Amino acid sequence: MARQKPLKLYRNIGIIAHIDAGKTTTTERVLYYTGKKHQIVDVHDTKDGKGSTTTDYLEQERKRGITIQSAAVSTEWKGYQINVIDTPGHVDFTIEVNRSLRVLDGAVVVFDGVAGVEPQTETNWRLADQYNVPRMCYVNKMDRIGANFKHCVDGIKNRLGANVVLCQVPLGSHDDFMGMVDLIAGLGYIWQGDDKDSKWESIPLEEVANHPRVQALSATADKEWVANLAALREQSIETAVEMDDDAMDAYLSNGEVPSLEKLKECIRKGCVAGKLVPVFCGSSYRNKGVQQLLDGVIDYMPYPGENGGIQLVDEDGNILGEQEVTDDAPARALAFKVINDQFGTLTFTRIYSGVIKKGDTLQNVTRGKKERIGRIVEVQANATKEIDEVRAGDICAFVSLKETETGDSLTDPAHPVLLERMRFPDPVISVSVEPKSRNDVDKMSTALYKMVKADPSLKLEVDKETGQTVLKGMGELHLEITIDRMRTELGVDANMGKPKVSFREAFGQTVEHTYTHKKQSGGSGQFAEVKMIFEPGEPGSGVVFSDEIVGGRVPREYIPAVQHAIEVESRQGQVAGYEVLDFKARLVDGKYHDVDSSALAFEIAARACFREAQRMSKPKLLEPIMSLEVVTEADYLGDVIGDINRRRGSVSEQGQKGPQAYVQGFVPLAEMFGYINFLRSATSGRGNFTMIFDHYEEVPANLVDKLMEKEAK
Repeated sequence: MARQKPLKLYRNIGIIAHIDAGKTTTTERVLYYTGKKHQIVDVHDTKDGKGSTTTDYLEQERKRGITIQSAAVSTEWKGYQINVIDTPGHVDFTIEVNRSLRVLDGAVVVFDGVAGVEPQTETNWRLADQYNVPRMCYVNKMDRIGANFKHCVDGIKNRLGANVVLCQVPLGSHDDFMGMVDLIAGLGYIWQGDDKDSKWESIPLEEVANHPRVQALSATADKEWVANLAALREQSIETAVEMDDDAMDAYLSNGEVPSLEKLKECIRKGCVAGKLVPVFCGSSYRNKGVQQLLDGVIDYMPYPGENGGIQLVDEDGNILGEQEVTDDAPARALAFKVINDQFGTLTFTRIYSGVIKKGDTLQNVTRGKKERIGRIVEVQANATKEIDEVRAGDICAFVSLKETETGDSLTDPAHPVLLERMRFPDPVISVSVEPKSRNDVDKMSTALYKMVKADPSLKLEVDKETGQTVLKGMGELHLEITIDRMRTELGVDANMGKPKVSFREAFGQTVEHTYTHKKQSGGSGQFAEVKMIFEPGEPGSGVVFSDEIVGGRVPREYIPAVQHAIEVESRQGQVAGYEVLDFKARLVDGKYHDVDSSALAFEIAARACFREAQRMSKPKLLEPIMSLEVVTEADYLGDVIGDINRRRGSVSEQGQKGPQAYVQGFVPLAEMFGYINFLRSATSGRGNFTMIFDHYEEVPANLVDKLMEKEAK
């Protein structure tokens, strides 16, 4: 079957922003105005659990009113196929933005008109830089009290470093927000009401200031935008023509203003190359500006492959070449997301080249496995529609692939090659997970495996010491929602706790101790006596056994039993049952009986000798000390350092890393649970930290009981 729509009529875009900027609301309006749905559901109307927006369909999303996982929808606008991915704005779910940006051709970055550039917007912007994704900006919520378009645009320029071209400026703000002026087309759009089907009137730029509603504006800032419309249009034209030498020469030499088509062509050229960022404005909730935003997506966002294809790499990540987005090439696709739902496993895939049909066999080059494509579906949030084939530029889902995980390359078996890998963040927080009943152990393991397979920012491991199943993720909300989704999607209930800290114990001082084991109860008895010296060792020296017996006081055949006993018994100390580290055990003397002595008797004697000697040595409790580095803005450094001191930590170094400040130090692990929440609060979400184990250190005597009590809870 031939291609039904030319590649140039495709737009694969993501909607990204900080939490609560209005991404999902904007997506709802996009689907309504493109005719994909006939009723609008607002986010704040879903918390009773009875309704849901198209893209926030999970129970957890409806309850909290936030987006948790990215959702794909397809629609059409003026003959163009637009594939939209609505992404989360919460920092715990950055992975969803990460993998979406990896496969998209462009992004609409939504800003809250009051808050401007927010922390997660900065994170998402850096991700878009990393994947070389062209962007356009949409300043939303211009109807809110305190909305400030200038503040928002200044933030985009200064904090994000974007070279903006103002395509639109608002007419009014807060209750006076009535529409916007398109500086490129030279037209003003004034809406007649807030209704979703409300019409707008188009007014030539030079007549906007004389419109009765515009003249009624009272806010000084709103009046300034209107007064400067001619100068602002000139500025936008100058920024646009810089992208085209001929247009710039004509404009500078004789003031010739390019045609509207030429201006759009210049802006598109700059946007696709990443040199320009077009800025739009509106209020999605009040149904103003979404249609113009869709026009902007068509005018300025790239079609698949317009800003380059995908890099081909070797196993070490070295670039071998580039795959253009074309049907006339071997099939090459990237799996960017795996979800488990009522349809089974859905593997979301971006097709970069070639044609893939139902029944085809593809090579999973990442894992060296073959996958047969049984069913292909077009995904509409939580609904699917079967299709027979997909082509270069498409985003689809394959049903029930067995071997494929997020980030895997799927290619024509005759032309296997790896596509550029995705990069995932490392988990920063962990909790213990246990089934609610013993019968659910296997079910919980299977469910956890599925959740981890679907979300690469989750990690699963078993603590060898405590035997706990430990789940690591990007934040406490991330882990809480993962456990809740296991319940709602996979029918497995689990309890979430916190992992226990792996404390250690040590000898407090050198002890010499003799222990005699005697047992007489008729028949052959048991007899063994050992005299041992236990000495604290240097950190990291481990357990050292020294045989210093002379004159056969303990027969040779019994000495291995003594050594074995010390090694086994050291795994459980006398303070709180933790492993005893770094000591030397010297066997210096002993006694035996020709009949009653045995290897077992000497093992029992050595075990008891160790236990009593450790108790006598004024033993120490040791705790893991972590090496911590926090990177944030200099303004927040004082709070961060003060908190490290409160957590019994010490600062070893501080300084600058480019524009940001950093502090390094050492902090006990026992004090670090929940640290991510403190850091986000103290730094307005702008701080990041890394933490790795460094060494063990003695717990202050006055804190031993308190810590042990805390661990027992």
